[in-house]
Amino acid sequence: MNKIIECVPNFSEGCDAVKVEKIVDAFRGKKGVKLLDYSSDPDHNRSVITVAGEPTALKNAVIEAIGIAVELIDLTVHQGQHPRIGAVDVVPFIPLKNATMEEAIALSKSVASEVGRRFNLPVFLYGKSASASHRENLANVRSGQFEGLPGKMLQAGWKPDFGPETPHPTAGAVAIGARVPLIAYNVNIGTGDLAIAQAIAKKVRHIGGGLRYCKAIGVALKERGITQISMNLTDYTRTAIYQAQEMVRMEAKRYGVQVVGAEVIGLVPMQALADSAAYYLGLENFSVNQVLETKLME
Repeated sequence: MNKIIECVPNFSEGCDAVKVEKIVDAFRGKKGVKLLDYSSDPDHNRSVITVAGEPTALKNAVIEAIGIAVELIDLTVHQGQHPRIGAVDVVPFIPLKNATMEEAIALSKSVASEVGRRFNLPVFLYGKSASASHRENLANVRSGQFEGLPGKMLQAGWKPDFGPETPHPTAGAVAIGARVPLIAYNVNIGTGDLAIAQAIAKKVRHIGGGLRYCKAIGVALKERGITQISMNLTDYTRTAIYQAQEMVRMEAKRYGVQVVGAEVIGLVPMQALADSAAYYLGLENFSVNQVLETKLME
């Protein structure tokens, strides 16, 4: 049976559609690889691509996409709301079908070694692939961002796992690893005051005393005149979408601000949506097995 692994690379380009399409082209028409989704955000200045495939074919396509991004994206002139350390900011591998976490880890390390060698790009292993406990959390790896890389890489404990020991001049560095599925979920609030969004994000995220499996930052959506709580739910089975939504709503009340919308970036497991539907509709004993499409796929 074929082993299927998912990859969700994040690229630091969300404004230039031509560049984004060139990167996405690395995943189109490739045997053994399926492009599932991609989206770009000009405020974040970031694109997220979701692909899945057999390990070897996926590896080749991901490496090709990274090479294109390193050539096209110049972080010395990059501006955006989302933290980033590189033109290719993060490349996670997630086991999906007939594949183990150990196999996803092995694939991530194989890609990391090739990327460091071929593109002269420093690579930090993170998540389940991390070479040290302080590198498991992506936020730690990304701390200081692209601008802080030269000094950070001189510090004890921050020598890259692969590639040169100094940042790439225009592409910075990249974090590559393996992880369980996460949900990128953003909640928009009706104020242009970034300080309010940042205060809410601080309360909602785990490190600020909030939800255990939630990472959050406040982001300005300047074109719309509002702000956003941008979140990663790192284990949706223990921190659900509806919990994140309601905690943002609760914290926003203290500032007299309302939730005005929300969005999912990339793909989301059916179970996560079913859990939220059951909560908001007050369904008793509801199961994802009661979803018609679930039965049709059996």
